[in-house]
Amino acid sequence: MGRPYSNDLRDRVVKAVTKGGLSRHQAAAQFGVGISTAINWVRRFRETGSVKPDKVGGYRPKKIAGPHRDWLVQRCRKADFTLRGLVTELAERGLKVDYRTMWEFVHAEKLSHKKRR
Repeated sequence: MGRPYSNDLRDRVVKAVTKGGLSRHQAAAQFGVGISTAINWVRRFRETGSVKPDKVGGYRPKKIAGPHRDWLVQRCRKADFTLRGLVTELAERGLKVDYRTMWEFVHAEKLSHKKRR
């Protein structure tokens, strides 16, 4: 994901529309940004009074936590498993996760190992 445009550019586009009398389309063309970008900046300025971008990224808590995590760790240590099977078992217990989430959990908890013959 790219970085947000500078606040200076955002200010200039919004001022061109609000004080300069340009339309959003004209301001977008003049400053070399997308039309929808200029529209969104002006909307944001009118709603919040600021053109600063929202926070990008952040922490997202794990989906498999608490009692589901405890149950899953015990289940994986007790018997053999497949990731798709674990996804199905968790869905039956009321937690819907996808294959990738399950893989990341098993990998992070070091519950998988290389099978040797």
